[in-house]
Amino acid sequence: MATGRYPYFSRAGWLPFLVSAGVALFLADAVGWVWSLPFWLVCVFIVYMFRDPQREIPSSPLAVVSPADGTVTEVEEVHDPYLDRDAILLAVEMSHVGVYSTRSPVEGKILEPKRTDNGADQPRGVWLKTDEDDDLVVVMHRGLLHNTPHCDVRIGDRVGQGQRCGSIRMGGRVEVYLPANSRIEVGCGERVQAGSDIIATLVHK
Repeated sequence: MATGRYPYFSRAGWLPFLVSAGVALFLADAVGWVWSLPFWLVCVFIVYMFRDPQREIPSSPLAVVSPADGTVTEVEEVHDPYLDRDAILLAVEMSHVGVYSTRSPVEGKILEPKRTDNGADQPRGVWLKTDEDDDLVVVMHRGLLHNTPHCDVRIGDRVGQGQRCGSIRMGGRVEVYLPANSRIEVGCGERVQAGSDIIATLVHK
C-alpha cells in the first residue's frame, strides 16, 4: 500500500505543463534562457498545484474515507434529496491550493440517483451502493471561482475505497450523504485527507 511519500502528478496537469515547458524551450532556443525563466516558474507552479500524492487506504470495509482534502465544515441530520431519505450530511471544504483530486469514500457500484425537485439548481450527485447494501451520495460543488468539477467515473462502474474518481481544480466543496445510523468519526473544523482519513463508520446490526 502506498504511504503518500512518493508524489503522483495528476493527469489533468499534463497539458498545461507540456504547453508551458514547450514555450520555455522555444524561448530558450530563440532568445535566451533568461526570457524562458518565467515559463519554467510556471511549470514549477503547475507541478505543485496538480500534485496528487498516494494515500494509505484503511483496511476496514465499513469505514467511510474522506472524499477530498480539506476541512470538515458541516455535520448534520438532513433529508437526502437524491435518495429521498433521512441522512447525515458531512461536508468538506477544499483549499484553493490543496490537492484537487477527489476519491471514492467507499467501495461499491455507481448508480444513478433519483431526480431532485429543484432540477438544474441542484448539483448532480453520485449514488454509491456498497457490497453490504449501504447507500451513500457524493456531491461535488463548484468553488468560489465557479470552477466546474470533473468526474472520471461513470454510472455502472465499480470503484474501490479511496480510488481517485474526479477533481475540482482550485478547490470546491464535497458533500457526502450518509445513512442516518452512521457513526461519525470527525467534527467540524477538523482537517482531513482524501482516501486515508476515516470520516464515518457504517453501522450494521
